[in-house]
Amino acid sequence: MTAEAPVTGHIGLNRAVRDAGILTRRNLFKYVRVPTLLLFSTVQPIMFVLLFAFVFGGAIAGPDGNYINFLLPGIMVQTALFGSTNTGIGLADDMSKGIIDRFRSLPMARSAVLMGRTLSDGIRNTFVVLLIVAVGYVIGFRFNAGFVKAVAAIALASLISYAFSWISANIGLSLKEVETVQAAGFIWIFPLTFASSVFVPVETMPSWLQGFATINPVTVTADALRALVEGGPLQPALGQSLLWIVGILVVFIPLGVRNYRKAV
Repeated sequence: MTAEAPVTGHIGLNRAVRDAGILTRRNLFKYVRVPTLLLFSTVQPIMFVLLFAFVFGGAIAGPDGNYINFLLPGIMVQTALFGSTNTGIGLADDMSKGIIDRFRSLPMARSAVLMGRTLSDGIRNTFVVLLIVAVGYVIGFRFNAGFVKAVAAIALASLISYAFSWISANIGLSLKEVETVQAAGFIWIFPLTFASSVFVPVETMPSWLQGFATINPVTVTADALRALVEGGPLQPALGQSLLWIVGILVVFIPLGVRNYRKAV
Protein backbone atom coordinates (compact mmCIF):
# COMPACT_ATOMS: atom_id res chain seq x y z
CA MET A 1 0.00 0.00 0.00
CA THR A 2 1.38 3.40 -0.91
CA ALA A 3 1.67 6.10 1.72
CA GLU A 4 -0.43 8.53 -0.22
CA ALA A 5 -2.44 7.88 -3.38
CA PRO A 6 -2.41 10.69 -5.93
CA VAL A 7 -5.42 12.92 -5.47
CA THR A 8 -6.26 16.30 -6.86
CA GLY A 9 -8.61 19.18 -6.26
CA HIS A 10 -10.90 19.59 -3.33
CA ILE A 11 -10.91 15.84 -2.56
CA GLY A 12 -7.18 15.95 -1.78
CA LEU A 13 -7.57 19.13 0.23
CA ASN A 14 -10.48 17.70 2.22
CA ARG A 15 -8.50 14.57 3.03
CA ALA A 16 -5.48 16.60 4.10
CA VAL A 17 -7.65 18.72 6.41
CA ARG A 18 -9.33 15.62 7.84
CA ASP A 19 -6.00 13.86 8.44
CA ALA A 20 -4.51 16.98 10.00
CA GLY A 21 -7.49 17.17 12.35
CA ILE A 22 -7.02 13.54 13.39
CA LEU A 23 -3.33 14.06 14.15
CA THR A 24 -4.07 17.30 15.98
CA ARG A 25 -6.42 15.41 18.29
CA ARG A 26 -3.83 12.65 18.67
CA ASN A 27 -1.18 15.13 19.80
CA LEU A 28 -3.57 16.89 22.19
CA PHE A 29 -4.70 13.61 23.77
CA LYS A 30 -1.13 13.19 25.01
CA TYR A 31 -1.82 15.97 27.53
CA VAL A 32 -4.94 14.14 28.69
CA ARG A 33 -3.03 10.90 29.19
CA VAL A 34 0.00 12.62 30.76
CA PRO A 35 -1.34 15.82 32.37
CA THR A 36 2.01 16.55 34.03
CA LEU A 37 3.33 17.52 30.57
CA LEU A 38 0.91 20.44 30.49
CA LEU A 39 1.44 21.21 34.16
CA PHE A 40 5.20 21.63 33.90
CA SER A 41 4.97 23.55 30.63
CA THR A 42 2.85 26.17 32.42
CA VAL A 43 5.11 26.54 35.46
CA GLN A 44 7.89 28.44 33.70
CA PRO A 45 5.81 31.32 32.22
CA ILE A 46 3.93 31.70 35.53
CA MET A 47 7.26 31.91 37.35
CA PHE A 48 8.45 34.59 34.92
CA VAL A 49 5.32 36.64 35.55
CA LEU A 50 5.56 36.41 39.32
CA LEU A 51 9.33 36.83 39.60
CA PHE A 52 9.59 39.83 37.31
CA ALA A 53 6.46 41.46 38.67
CA PHE A 54 7.38 41.16 42.35
CA VAL A 55 11.19 40.81 42.40
CA PHE A 56 12.16 43.21 39.61
CA GLY A 57 9.01 45.28 39.28
CA GLY A 58 10.14 47.83 41.83
CA ALA A 59 13.44 48.41 40.05
CA ILE A 60 12.27 48.16 36.42
CA ALA A 61 9.62 50.74 35.65
CA GLY A 62 7.45 50.59 32.55
CA PRO A 63 6.83 53.72 30.48
CA ASP A 64 3.86 54.72 32.66
CA GLY A 65 5.00 53.12 35.90
CA ASN A 66 2.50 50.22 35.56
CA TYR A 67 5.02 47.44 35.12
CA ILE A 68 2.61 44.51 35.13
CA ASN A 69 0.75 45.94 32.11
CA PHE A 70 4.13 46.46 30.42
CA LEU A 71 5.43 43.03 31.42
CA LEU A 72 2.54 40.69 30.64
CA PRO A 73 2.30 41.38 26.88
CA GLY A 74 6.01 40.62 26.69
CA ILE A 75 5.54 37.40 28.66
CA MET A 76 2.76 36.44 26.23
CA VAL A 77 5.25 36.64 23.35
CA GLN A 78 7.93 34.88 25.35
CA THR A 79 5.47 32.08 26.16
CA ALA A 80 4.63 31.75 22.47
CA LEU A 81 8.33 31.58 21.61
CA PHE A 82 9.30 29.09 24.32
CA GLY A 83 6.23 26.95 23.69
CA SER A 84 7.00 26.68 19.98
CA THR A 85 10.10 24.58 20.77
CA ASN A 86 7.78 21.68 21.61
CA THR A 87 7.05 21.31 17.90
CA GLY A 88 10.63 20.40 17.02
CA ILE A 89 11.01 18.22 20.10
CA GLY A 90 7.75 16.41 19.36
CA LEU A 91 8.71 15.71 15.74
CA ALA A 92 12.16 14.49 16.76
CA ASP A 93 10.58 12.24 19.39
CA ASP A 94 8.13 10.77 16.88
CA MET A 95 10.95 10.09 14.42
CA SER A 96 13.15 8.46 17.07
CA LYS A 97 10.29 6.12 18.06
CA GLY A 98 9.44 5.20 14.46
CA ILE A 99 5.96 6.75 14.64
CA ILE A 100 6.58 8.83 11.50
CA ASP A 101 7.42 5.60 9.61
CA ARG A 102 4.09 4.15 10.72
CA PHE A 103 2.29 7.21 9.42
CA ARG A 104 4.01 6.75 6.06
CA SER A 105 2.53 3.28 5.74
CA LEU A 106 -0.99 4.67 6.07
CA PRO A 107 -3.10 6.16 3.22
CA MET A 108 -2.92 9.64 4.68
CA ALA A 109 -1.79 13.07 3.48
CA ARG A 110 1.86 13.62 4.31
CA SER A 111 1.18 17.29 5.04
CA ALA A 112 -1.08 16.18 7.90
CA VAL A 113 1.89 15.22 10.08
CA LEU A 114 3.34 18.73 10.08
CA MET A 115 -0.04 20.47 10.18
CA GLY A 116 -1.27 18.28 13.01
CA ARG A 117 1.85 18.92 15.05
CA THR A 118 1.93 22.70 14.55
CA LEU A 119 -1.83 23.10 15.11
CA SER A 120 -1.86 21.06 18.32
CA ASP A 121 1.11 22.99 19.67
CA GLY A 122 -0.59 26.23 18.69
CA ILE A 123 -3.70 25.24 20.66
CA ARG A 124 -1.58 24.27 23.65
CA ASN A 125 0.35 27.54 23.52
CA THR A 126 -2.88 29.53 23.33
CA PHE A 127 -4.09 27.76 26.47
CA VAL A 128 -0.86 28.66 28.29
CA VAL A 129 -1.15 32.29 27.15
CA LEU A 130 -4.70 32.43 28.55
CA LEU A 131 -3.45 30.93 31.79
CA ILE A 132 -0.74 33.55 32.30
CA VAL A 133 -3.28 36.28 31.51
CA ALA A 134 -5.45 34.86 34.29
CA VAL A 135 -2.47 34.89 36.63
CA GLY A 136 -1.75 38.46 35.56
CA TYR A 137 -5.31 39.49 36.40
CA VAL A 138 -4.83 38.19 39.93
CA ILE A 139 -1.81 40.48 40.45
CA GLY A 140 -3.19 43.59 38.79
CA PHE A 141 -2.99 43.22 35.00
CA ARG A 142 -5.92 44.62 33.02
CA PHE A 143 -6.98 44.89 29.37
CA ASN A 144 -7.69 48.62 29.38
CA ALA A 145 -8.64 48.82 25.69
CA GLY A 146 -11.73 46.65 25.87
CA PHE A 147 -12.86 43.14 25.03
CA VAL A 148 -12.37 43.23 21.24
CA LYS A 149 -8.74 44.30 21.48
CA ALA A 150 -8.20 41.76 24.25
CA VAL A 151 -9.34 39.00 21.89
CA ALA A 152 -7.13 40.47 19.16
CA ALA A 153 -4.16 40.39 21.54
CA ILE A 154 -4.69 36.69 22.32
CA ALA A 155 -5.08 35.99 18.59
CA LEU A 156 -1.85 37.82 17.75
CA ALA A 157 0.06 35.88 20.42
CA SER A 158 -1.36 32.64 18.99
CA LEU A 159 -0.36 33.60 15.45
CA ILE A 160 3.24 34.40 16.39
CA SER A 161 3.37 31.11 18.30
CA TYR A 162 2.19 29.22 15.22
CA ALA A 163 4.79 30.94 13.04
CA PHE A 164 7.61 30.14 15.46
CA SER A 165 6.43 26.52 15.58
CA TRP A 166 7.37 26.15 11.93
CA ILE A 167 10.91 27.35 12.69
CA SER A 168 11.09 24.76 15.45
CA ALA A 169 9.66 22.08 13.14
CA ASN A 170 12.51 22.63 10.70
CA ILE A 171 15.05 22.31 13.51
CA GLY A 172 13.45 19.07 14.71
CA LEU A 173 13.34 17.58 11.21
CA SER A 174 16.95 18.57 10.50
CA LEU A 175 18.56 17.45 13.78
CA LYS A 176 16.21 14.52 14.57
CA GLU A 177 17.61 13.77 18.07
CA VAL A 178 15.44 15.00 20.95
CA GLU A 179 18.34 16.13 23.16
CA THR A 180 20.03 17.97 20.31
CA VAL A 181 16.81 19.70 19.27
CA GLN A 182 16.15 20.73 22.86
CA ALA A 183 19.62 22.24 23.21
CA ALA A 184 19.48 23.94 19.81
CA GLY A 185 16.26 25.70 20.75
CA PHE A 186 18.04 27.90 23.26
CA ILE A 187 20.48 29.16 20.63
CA TRP A 188 17.83 31.11 18.72
CA ILE A 189 15.29 31.65 21.49
CA PHE A 190 17.46 33.46 24.00
CA PRO A 191 18.77 36.26 21.72
CA LEU A 192 15.28 36.93 20.38
CA THR A 193 13.74 36.98 23.86
CA PHE A 194 16.26 38.91 25.91
CA ALA A 195 17.41 41.32 23.19
CA SER A 196 13.86 42.62 22.91
CA SER A 197 11.32 44.78 24.71
CA VAL A 198 9.83 41.81 26.58
CA PHE A 199 11.17 42.93 29.97
CA VAL A 200 12.47 46.48 29.45
CA PRO A 201 11.98 49.27 26.89
CA VAL A 202 14.40 49.14 23.95
CA GLU A 203 15.50 52.70 24.74
CA THR A 204 17.23 51.50 27.93
CA MET A 205 19.56 49.18 25.99
CA PRO A 206 23.04 50.06 24.66
CA SER A 207 22.91 51.84 21.31
CA TRP A 208 24.68 48.98 19.52
CA LEU A 209 21.92 46.58 20.63
CA GLN A 210 18.94 48.83 19.97
CA GLY A 211 19.10 48.34 16.19
CA PHE A 212 18.61 44.59 16.46
CA ALA A 213 16.08 44.87 19.28
CA THR A 214 13.94 47.37 17.35
CA ILE A 215 13.40 45.09 14.34
CA ASN A 216 13.24 41.90 16.40
CA PRO A 217 9.88 40.13 15.76
CA VAL A 218 9.54 39.59 19.50
CA THR A 219 9.86 43.34 20.13
CA VAL A 220 7.37 44.45 17.49
CA THR A 221 4.86 41.80 18.59
CA ALA A 222 5.24 42.73 22.26
CA ASP A 223 4.77 46.41 21.37
CA ALA A 224 1.68 45.57 19.31
CA LEU A 225 0.24 43.59 22.21
CA ARG A 226 0.87 46.52 24.56
CA ALA A 227 -1.01 48.80 22.19
CA LEU A 228 -3.90 46.32 22.15
CA VAL A 229 -3.82 46.13 25.95
CA GLU A 230 -3.60 49.86 26.64
CA GLY A 231 -5.37 51.26 23.58
CA GLY A 232 -2.34 53.10 22.17
CA PRO A 233 -1.44 53.51 18.48
CA LEU A 234 -1.24 50.12 16.78
CA GLN A 235 0.99 51.14 13.91
CA PRO A 236 3.70 50.49 12.94
CA ALA A 237 4.14 47.67 15.49
CA LEU A 238 1.06 45.63 14.47
CA GLY A 239 1.84 45.85 10.75
CA GLN A 240 5.47 44.85 11.34
CA SER A 241 4.41 41.93 13.53
CA LEU A 242 1.98 40.62 10.90
CA LEU A 243 4.66 40.99 8.22
CA TRP A 244 7.05 38.92 10.35
CA ILE A 245 4.39 36.25 10.84
CA VAL A 246 3.60 36.03 7.13
CA GLY A 247 7.30 36.10 6.21
CA ILE A 248 8.17 33.29 8.63
CA LEU A 249 5.31 31.13 7.36
CA VAL A 250 6.12 31.77 3.70
CA VAL A 251 9.75 30.76 4.25
CA PHE A 252 9.51 27.95 6.79
CA ILE A 253 6.40 26.04 5.68
CA PRO A 254 7.96 25.07 2.30
CA LEU A 255 11.28 24.38 4.07
CA GLY A 256 9.44 22.19 6.57
CA VAL A 257 7.75 20.20 3.80
CA ARG A 258 11.09 19.71 2.05
CA ASN A 259 12.87 18.69 5.26
CA TYR A 260 10.04 16.32 6.10
CA ARG A 261 10.38 14.57 2.74
CA LYS A 262 14.13 14.29 3.22
CA ALA A 263 13.80 13.07 6.82
CA VAL A 264 11.36 10.28 6.04
